Amino acid sequence: MKVAFLVAPEGIEQVELTEPWQAVTAAGGIARLISTESGEVQAFNHLDKADTFPVDEVVGEASVDDFDGLVLPGGVANPDALRLDEAAVSFVKAFFDAGKPVAAICHAPWTLIEAGVVHGRTLTSWPSLRTDLTNAGATWVDEQVKVCTGGPNTLVTSRKPDDLKAFNDTFLAVFGGTA
Repeated sequence: MKVAFLVAPEGIEQVELTEPWQAVTAAGGIARLISTESGEVQAFNHLDKADTFPVDEVVGEASVDDFDGLVLPGGVANPDALRLDEAAVSFVKAFFDAGKPVAAICHAPWTLIEAGVVHGRTLTSWPSLRTDLTNAGATWVDEQVKVCTGGPNTLVTSRKPDDLKAFNDTFLAVFGGTA
């Protein structure tokens, strides 16, 4: 299993990147960090700078065909920056067009909204995105993890860092074809 992690150059909630990343690699998968710029990305522990991580590939050069699934970590600034980047939005939409699974946590569904892929879907997120998701035609639920199979692919969403264990277990099962 080869999984793309799409992030902006800064503003990623570190634990929402590192724990799913570790879950993929512990399951024998390959994780690749994709960003809108080369170099390193700056993660945060809420509002405080945390670690930096090396970018494996720039989104404009990455191919959906090379991956089995996509993980979108949260953080407020991360998805806000991604939804303004045309190549990032196109990359996300391409996973849906290809019928490949996507997992998004916390504020990451903002990028899904921009990609136009939430209409008619049921998902969860950080509570402040409820109105945005509803306005985009999604049904929002307050659940630890939500799997939505309605549409061209399977979408796994989760609310917050406290939900990471359930999020990781669920998206790994979906990406591995055992869910």
